[in-house]
Amino acid sequence: MAGELNLSNLQPAQARKDRKRVGRGLGSGKGRYSGRGIKGQKSRAGSHMMRAGYEGGQMPLHMHTAKLRGNTSADAMPLGPFRTSTQPVNLRDLEARFEAGDEVTPETLKAKRLIRSIRKDVKLLGVGDLTKKLSITVHGASATAREKVEAAGGSLTLLREPKVRKPKNMKRRPEGRSKVADTEDVSDAASDG
Repeated sequence: MAGELNLSNLQPAQARKDRKRVGRGLGSGKGRYSGRGIKGQKSRAGSHMMRAGYEGGQMPLHMHTAKLRGNTSADAMPLGPFRTSTQPVNLRDLEARFEAGDEVTPETLKAKRLIRSIRKDVKLLGVGDLTKKLSITVHGASATAREKVEAAGGSLTLLREPKVRKPKNMKRRPEGRSKVADTEDVSDAASDG
């Protein structure tokens, strides 16, 4: 824009483009069918609002292909979004990598390359023997691991409280049936007498 700026040479920094006006005569180039062609679903209003994968009512590809076996629901364990996973660490690894009196935490385990990530829970398992006194802090531990750590004089602290399991229905189990049946017989005899 050379020269002086005045009303005769004003223009926008970016050229404006008129909106497309359809159905305004054959001479416009977008008259009669307004660029949509003749008939069919794509010529109708709202025709471009179908979801991805919609095939016009025909059985869609993802529904008529063969499926693999197994749990596929969103909350199926251990496949769904609520799955939980832990990183196992055995006592034999602690025996080899740590000195007596050391403190074992997820951070120190990561530093010694016994686990890959400190974001996942760490579970201590009882494979191998432990002779050193260690203070261990992990998310979970097996009963065997706890016994061996305490036998060696160490301490075990859990970062996550263990889940309390509900007692199973003894009537359904074969070993529990006889006991339940015996108690019912005794109660029946007491009520009759």
